[in-house]
Amino acid sequence: MKAAVLYEAKKPLVVEEVELAGPRHGEVLVKIGAAGVCHSDYHFMNGDLPIGMPCVLGHEGAGVVEEVGEGVTTVKPGDHVVLLFRPNCGHCEFCSQGRPALCWMAGKIRNSGHLLDDTSRISRNGDEIKHFLGVSCFAERTVVPEQGTVPIAKDIPLEVAALVGCAVMTGVGAVMNTAHVPPGASTLVIGAGGIGLNCIMGLQLVGAHPIIVADIHDSKLETATDFGATHVINSGSVDLVEAVKELTGDGVDFAFEAIGNPKTMSQSFAALRRGGVATAVGIAPWGSEMSVSAGDLVYQEKTLKGSYYGGAHPQSDMPRLLELYQHGRLPIDKLITRRYKLDQVNEAYDALLKGEVARSVLIP
Repeated sequence: MKAAVLYEAKKPLVVEEVELAGPRHGEVLVKIGAAGVCHSDYHFMNGDLPIGMPCVLGHEGAGVVEEVGEGVTTVKPGDHVVLLFRPNCGHCEFCSQGRPALCWMAGKIRNSGHLLDDTSRISRNGDEIKHFLGVSCFAERTVVPEQGTVPIAKDIPLEVAALVGCAVMTGVGAVMNTAHVPPGASTLVIGAGGIGLNCIMGLQLVGAHPIIVADIHDSKLETATDFGATHVINSGSVDLVEAVKELTGDGVDFAFEAIGNPKTMSQSFAALRRGGVATAVGIAPWGSEMSVSAGDLVYQEKTLKGSYYGGAHPQSDMPRLLELYQHGRLPIDKLITRRYKLDQVNEAYDALLKGEVARSVLIP
């Protein structure tokens, strides 16, 4: 099959023919229908986050089951599925507490670059190629753990379903599952990229007001308005925290940082009113640190939280989000501004880094 392989950080992906072995016990072979071009992959491409190489990238995808291994019971050939980059076992301490994004299973897969039996299904000329977060959907096909699939209705476009695998679940989930934003709460979203736009859609769903959005690109702020922002701030030309307080009087109830920049994470905390909650959603470079006011943390009872994968309960949350899409409440399709073939993956990332797209998808 054809796949996009990362051989070296800071180098373009290589789209080439590789070999894919069939599924073993508890595994599923999926023909990829669409893969989202997510900034998170770029952190690994750029060397900001460590990963074993060579590996086939792509963690936001959806497709059709072609074959299942022995013991698989939850999906069958012909089923349409969303792929999960945080599969969970369902019975460990964190799964039992309702926090499956912290399950040991995904950590093992991420750290090893292998599937659960500690081997890879991908190779080239007899040499191993690693899996990426247990998904590797920048390819025509992939093999994933059964726990890394969520069955969905067959009438949902696969390019829409793919975005639910990361961006939609991460942004909307941060609002609904992590921060628990109530109706009428004042809010701020820093960063109007793919994750930020999904935070905005989540805030619209719960009835937040105002929804203030900050970014340094006017084009992204214009897009944020189309998705429900009530006020926008170009934080490249004004002091973000002061601008938020000028709009609200004393800051916002809830703030979301959707970039992964320690400076803007600190700003999200500083822009809160007393008792406010800041949620960090963006992925920061490995080893980076942020600072917050210790006095505000205690005297003003501000809260700083992290949200990974939107605190997802994938088997229930993802079908629910797709049902909201089907009923016109969650316009996921509006996020997709460009479509590329797999051979154009590097071109797609160039456009993403230039801020030219909200979200693009690869169609193998």
